[in-house]
Amino acid sequence: MTADQGKSARDRLLQAAAALFYDQGIAATGIDSITQCAGVAKQSLYNNFASKSELVAAYVEMRHAEWLALHAARAKTAKGPKQSILAVFDAYDDHAACAYEHGFRGCGLLNAAAELPSDDAARRAVRRHKEEVEAILAGHLADLLQQAPGRVPAMAAHLAFLLEGAMSRAGLEGDGARLRRAREMAHDMLEAL
Repeated sequence: MTADQGKSARDRLLQAAAALFYDQGIAATGIDSITQCAGVAKQSLYNNFASKSELVAAYVEMRHAEWLALHAARAKTAKGPKQSILAVFDAYDDHAACAYEHGFRGCGLLNAAAELPSDDAARRAVRRHKEEVEAILAGHLADLLQQAPGRVPAMAAHLAFLLEGAMSRAGLEGDGARLRRAREMAHDMLEAL
């Protein structure tokens, strides 16, 4: 029995959808491709997800959970607010370093959001993820800037923009070098505070 055969049909479908959505895009990925890649019957998809939209929403939540786990691992070893802020950058770089079948293409959440209608629930979930990342940065900045709390919102936005811009460029260039450079820039900014 392979590792995938021990997984539930739902898990295999979600894993297959994640790989295909990331590599090919949501619109370009059909249900037949997902079920074939997962090694399950088409009815299994509809037994686990009411629609492709529900599968996309589950994919977005899975990507969010993946990043939160990467961040938690990095945050666990961070000592103090500066290292905790840099741990956010490190977690993005860790996500870029994952073994993608067709190479790194940038943030899977932003790639998904770009394909979804503006009022789609999964797109709103991507926005909540990005807001959560900025809130994590703001929380650590609040610890760092206790004497100047009014600077926290602008600085958190600045770091979030730096991080997301680096992620976009890293995706275009196919590796995490821009993320590592953004981390260096963030480090220099934090040292200057």
